Parts: sequence; C-alpha cells; structure tokens
Amino acid sequence: GSPRLGQRRTETQWAQLVAWMEEGRVFEAPIIGCNKGGLLVRIAEGLGFVPASQLATLPGTLGTPELRSELESMVGNNMQLRLIEVDPARDRVICSERATQWQEQQADGQHLERLKDQIGQEVTGVVRSVCDFGVFVDLDGVDGLIHISELSWQRVRHPLDIVQPGQQIRVKVLNVDMEGRRVGLSLKRLHADPWRLVAERYHTGDVIDATVTNVVQFGAFAQVEEGVEGLIHISELSAAAFNAAEDVVREGQRIKVRILHINPVERRLGLSIRSAG
Repeated sequence: GSPRLGQRRTETQWAQLVAWMEEGRVFEAPIIGCNKGGLLVRIAEGLGFVPASQLATLPGTLGTPELRSELESMVGNNMQLRLIEVDPARDRVICSERATQWQEQQADGQHLERLKDQIGQEVTGVVRSVCDFGVFVDLDGVDGLIHISELSWQRVRHPLDIVQPGQQIRVKVLNVDMEGRRVGLSLKRLHADPWRLVAERYHTGDVIDATVTNVVQFGAFAQVEEGVEGLIHISELSAAAFNAAEDVVREGQRIKVRILHINPVERRLGLSIRSAG
C-alpha cells in the first residue's frame, strides 16, 4: 500500500473523498514524492497514490529501472487528478490523471429516460472507480453503481476481486432514480440465481462433492457449486474425537458430504461429513 503521513484521516475526510469519487470530481494535488510504481500526492490531509500506468502520458520507461528518475523529475509539481479507488479500511487512496480525460457529460434527462426504458436489460459500461461498498460504472456519461451485494452470487471479500478500474463490463439495469440521477446496476443477475436450481438438483440424503471455503468455530462452510454454500455444523464434522474444526478440515479441501436439509428460500443448506461415509 501507500506510505502514510503522520496522522490518520478523520471520518469526515474519508467521506469527502468518497463524495469526490462518486461525483467524478477533478481536483489539483501537489506531488510530494514517488516510489518505484508511481507518484505520491497530498489529498485531504493524507497521501494518495498515482500508479505510473494512470499518468496521462505513459512514461516510456514503464517497467524499467529508469522509471524512478522520470517520476522523481515530476515531484514538486501539481497535477489534475480524479479518484479511482477509495478504501478507508486499507487506508488506500488511488488517483488517476488519465481518468480526467474522460468526456464530461452532464447526465441529461433524455439519457436517463433511455436507461429507464432499459430496466431489466443488459447494457455495456466501463468501470470508473472501485470502493469497498461497490463499483461505479460509466454508462456513456451516466453514473451507475453496482452495490457489493450485486457483484456476485458468491461472497465477495472486496470488489477489486471481481472487477478493475478501466475494465469494460456488461451489467443489468436494476433501477433509475431520475431525481438523484443515479442508476442501480447488477453484475450477478446476468446469471440465474444458483439457489433457484438447488431444490431441483439436490435432495435430502444425497451424497455430493464439496469444497471447504471457510473454517469457523462452530464448523465449516463448503461450496457445492458456484454461489451455493452449505454449513457443516461442528457436530457433523467427524465421528472421531477432535478439539477444533481445523483438526478435521482445511480451506480448499475437497470433501464428500451428505445433504441433511435444504432451504432455498433462506439460502440454507445443512451438510454432514460424518454421515457421508
């Protein structure tokens, strides 16, 4: 991550950064240093990082030792930037000079009207920026948001595991807020909800293959197919004596499990290793 200045940003400062990112604000920041990958700038009483790949004119020295001296020559200047990633939890603020060159269109009413007609349909957009609660997508000058819960049917640790700034993606239009000039989008709804098929595909008593995804105090979670996880309660892990769940299973392990109960509506699946043998 980027080095830190002495003090931590306040919640108000983080909120300001998130707001700037959401509105796509272009701001000027002083370049106060560099490291081997890019420039350090001062923004909202803290540090921001501009990766060399996000400079408007890409350095010819990208990927070479000479990059450092080219970046050092820029220290002391000011630069016009936009935010492309804000993550308070990781103290990460990533800025881009290239992003300031996107066409500035005010989301006009007609444009939003057209998207309103496309609710439920697929459209193409470009990932503008990523933060810990979701992804902002540029739809020809109109801003759309994919909330983290709409990225995947599977659990998402961080949106950056799914998409990257600058990536072109297909999304489904969920809703259009004419007053707030906001468009709600979904990536996961391009695919059927895997839980809808669970009741057809699996039955209580079936013995199936699964992969352990998470070992917890009270047992382990295992994925039976993409987007569908079940719980193996600690009492169902093994007939032999053991102290902790980690003694029986580990993350990533392939196992045989028996289905004890299925509830697609509540997205619950009870599994057992003990009775699978």
